[in-house]
Amino acid sequence: MKPTPLRAAIALCLLAFGFPLAGPSQENPNRPPWAQKNKPVSEKSPNDTVSANDDPQQGRTTIRVKVNLVNVLVSVLDENNRPAPDLPVEAFQLSEEDNPQKIEVFEKETKQPLDLALMIDSSLSTQIQMPAERAAAAHFIQQVVRPGDHLAVFAIDENVTRVADFSDKIPALQDAVKRIPPGAGTSIYDAIVLGSKSLAAQKGERRHVIILVTDGGETTSHSDFEAARKAAVRSDSLLYTILIRTMKSEGGRNTAGEHALQAITETTGGAMFFPDSTASLGIIFDEIDRELRTQYRLAYYPNPRGPAESLRNIQITVLGDYKVRHRKNYYMGRE
Repeated sequence: MKPTPLRAAIALCLLAFGFPLAGPSQENPNRPPWAQKNKPVSEKSPNDTVSANDDPQQGRTTIRVKVNLVNVLVSVLDENNRPAPDLPVEAFQLSEEDNPQKIEVFEKETKQPLDLALMIDSSLSTQIQMPAERAAAAHFIQQVVRPGDHLAVFAIDENVTRVADFSDKIPALQDAVKRIPPGAGTSIYDAIVLGSKSLAAQKGERRHVIILVTDGGETTSHSDFEAARKAAVRSDSLLYTILIRTMKSEGGRNTAGEHALQAITETTGGAMFFPDSTASLGIIFDEIDRELRTQYRLAYYPNPRGPAESLRNIQITVLGDYKVRHRKNYYMGRE
């Protein structure tokens, strides 16, 4: 359109007073990027989540993007069953539901603090071994609890009782172990459920570990195997089971309880120990402590993402002659 004399006169006046001629929706291609107009709030992606603390008067908007970063703790042992440190990320291959995943976070000897639930079977069938169990557990508490870590003590009989809350007060925790009273039945499934829920309630990004000392004789739980397994998986807890065999012959033992414990332990990525005598409890506790201090931490964003609340399978392999333990499953969260 050809400008009229009146339009030309108005334009000259605007330029004289320093007003730009471009309309509000136009950009000047000669201006640097930082001087261009901001993207209007209404143009945000439909997938963005806007904080409830938006401040329209100041033109500030907080964008929160919800993601599901899956953390996996990995224990790698060599042919002598010793931790294998200093492996590079290239040695690890990670898949979910047989789909290779990109490792976004890789930590050698992760420094994530520990929350530990130390659960000791005090049923009648374990009373002969209790003095040795108490001594070994007190030694473990002294060794494993470091600045930033927290440990709670639970007694298992027909009930499951927390006898010391999560703390780093070593003398108080050791004293709680010494004061565990004798009981009658054994509620192992209830113990795993309660320990898992207690760990899940702890705040912050921390490692969750259950140390279970028992003879495996499940007798009085209200929960069942599947409830215990699901609780451990949902809380992302590692289960280390120390099975005290009060009798060697399988004829008098509750082997069904042992097999159930082994299945849950392996699902979480923990380990199961079968001491020949209570004299070796100290060695086993030392082995658990050493493993917890040499774990790798891997994390990834699932691709493709599974349906919310679906049980997802994780596979991790390490190049070389190594034994690898890690949690086998997790439940996909909601977006």
